[in-house]
Amino acid sequence: MKTEKIKIFLVDDDALYLKSLEVEFMQQADFSIETYATGEECLKNISHDPDVIILDYHLDGIDKNAMNGLDTLDKIKEINPDIPVLMLSSQDKIDVAISCMHHRAFDYVVKSETAFLRLKKIITTLFKYKKMEKELSWYIERM
Repeated sequence: MKTEKIKIFLVDDDALYLKSLEVEFMQQADFSIETYATGEECLKNISHDPDVIILDYHLDGIDKNAMNGLDTLDKIKEINPDIPVLMLSSQDKIDVAISCMHHRAFDYVVKSETAFLRLKKIITTLFKYKKMEKELSWYIERM
């Protein structure tokens, strides 16, 4: 069974944070990365079929009229409800996390020194389960 790189969209209006996340993920051999500064750019390129999207909650640092993270999340889910979206925010408020989950985010991660490690662990675990599901369905089909 051929192993392909997991394609991640990183969407954040903080250019420095976006670049640091990109560098962290690029050091991992099993990821390919596309970065976007706005939700609108992400949505324009959704046809590139990301395996997972890491999406900033605010997204209005560059353009105050830009689509925010929740609106972008809603549009992503309209286009493809199966893409896991991990919301990323500097807000450490439970009501923000709950709101993201109500909008069908897969998980919510607070920006911190450990955010990258947490994101990597979530993604790795998610795709281990997806791989196991694929293998199981492959075996069931052949029984």
